[in-house]
Amino acid sequence: MVRNVYDDRIDGVLQRVFGADDGPVYVVDAPASVVEAVVDALSSSETVPEIRLLAVEDAFKTVFEDFLVASEAADHVASGRLALHVAADPGANPTIVANDCVTSLVDAGTRVGGLRSEEADLVDAARTDVQERWERADEYSLRTPPMSTVREELEGDLGAPVQDDFSGMLDSLETARGNDDDLDEVTVSLLAAAKNEALLYDISRWGEDTGVASKATFSRTKSTLEDAGLIETEKVPIEVGRPRLRLTLADERLRDAEPDQIAAAAQTVLN
Repeated sequence: MVRNVYDDRIDGVLQRVFGADDGPVYVVDAPASVVEAVVDALSSSETVPEIRLLAVEDAFKTVFEDFLVASEAADHVASGRLALHVAADPGANPTIVANDCVTSLVDAGTRVGGLRSEEADLVDAARTDVQERWERADEYSLRTPPMSTVREELEGDLGAPVQDDFSGMLDSLETARGNDDDLDEVTVSLLAAAKNEALLYDISRWGEDTGVASKATFSRTKSTLEDAGLIETEKVPIEVGRPRLRLTLADERLRDAEPDQIAAAAQTVLN
């Protein structure tokens, strides 16, 4: 007999529910909070089965504005651990449909419950319904590159020190969506490049090639960081064409600082 499960967080409930099944497991009618929790649950465990996540497009868009969450999700999609389909209409309650059990999620704010049933007729009906809905739904196109690809190509193009600083700054941030409180992925990569005195041409080419952002976005963000007094540029002559710009940190005190300290200083200045 299955038991209900409880936790302080949605992803905690999900991990325990997912771990009891071989998959594929359907998570249907997921609001944004559950979409994000599914990604967190997959990132926290290597034993989670294939998850098929059905949610309305707005829920996906809301969550995947966050570069860190979107790039983690892209990793899971690339590995075959996660599939995303767009529901035509929002459902009443997020539900997990496994092979032998149905779990209804109840989020009470400070406490989350997974109310479970293995009654055969209910499970069979729910499984049939969700499989039909899944087949009718379109796949969600996640345009953010996988984080593993971002880091691997950054190290290959600009070297391990730049990649280490980039990862260190991202890891120190809760999100990387470029809002009033957090640094976006372009800002972080430019700061990492400046700490290692890399060329703007090289970091912006990496960003465009991997799909992080366009060269124009890198150029605009570079100007913003210059205007804020965070980075400086110096011209580097080349044999043919216009000189390229080398990026450096404007504050000498930050040049030997840890990535989290650079990120914190940039947040203070930009906000």
